[in-house]
Amino acid sequence: MSRAARTNDGRGRLGSRVSGLVVALGCVLFLGGFAWAAVEYQPWTVPTGSMTPTIKAGDKVLAQRISGDEVHRGDVVVFKDSEWGDLPLVKRVVGIGGDTVACCDKQGRMSVDGRPLDEPYTDKTIGGGRAANADFSAKVPAGELFMLGDERATSLDSRVHLQDSEQGSVPRTDVRGRVDAVAWPPASLMARPGTFAALPGGTSSPGPLRLMAVAVIAGAVLIFLGAALGPLLSRGGRGRPAPAGSRETAGAR
Repeated sequence: MSRAARTNDGRGRLGSRVSGLVVALGCVLFLGGFAWAAVEYQPWTVPTGSMTPTIKAGDKVLAQRISGDEVHRGDVVVFKDSEWGDLPLVKRVVGIGGDTVACCDKQGRMSVDGRPLDEPYTDKTIGGGRAANADFSAKVPAGELFMLGDERATSLDSRVHLQDSEQGSVPRTDVRGRVDAVAWPPASLMARPGTFAALPGGTSSPGPLRLMAVAVIAGAVLIFLGAALGPLLSRGGRGRPAPAGSRETAGAR
């Protein structure tokens, strides 16, 4: 075998190895991102429009599998409570154990422990821009959550269930997950509302969904790049002329 042939063959093997390594890394990131998401998150279909405009009826959401003890004010959670019906429901946590949730002040705002809330996520359909269509005040028991829909005009939430009990709240143990994103339609991450940041405990930290998405996208890019890299490296090696004085260029002696 000539020196040029051996050189080109070596470049071809190197190209195949580099290509294989890049594709393998891409597969690890791509499949690992999906596997991580499957363990960490659960998809849900929202059954009602009570969270409009944030989430609409029929939207597909991704909820991080967390304990109810990890829920903060402002979180949108999936929960199931027998007193609220048979279906899993999606609502926003406005108050936690020990809070007094009330409405409305002179500006029509909801308050927690006397601190008014600016709620840009709500549907402004109630007359006068009020945060609720009727005044109320409720003390949230320890270990429970006061839930409201963002669509305050018709949402059947803790305000309605005040008629069934003195608090109308839901035990933390009923929580199935915290919504981090609307998967379809369209795909969007769920923002943590700043209005709750000044209250004790602040707001929750975003889950790892963004990092998972980066891993999946990076993996896909590496897979395509690796698949194209091997042939490019091999072709580059074959295209170079043989060195002067080699057997391929020297005349017969």
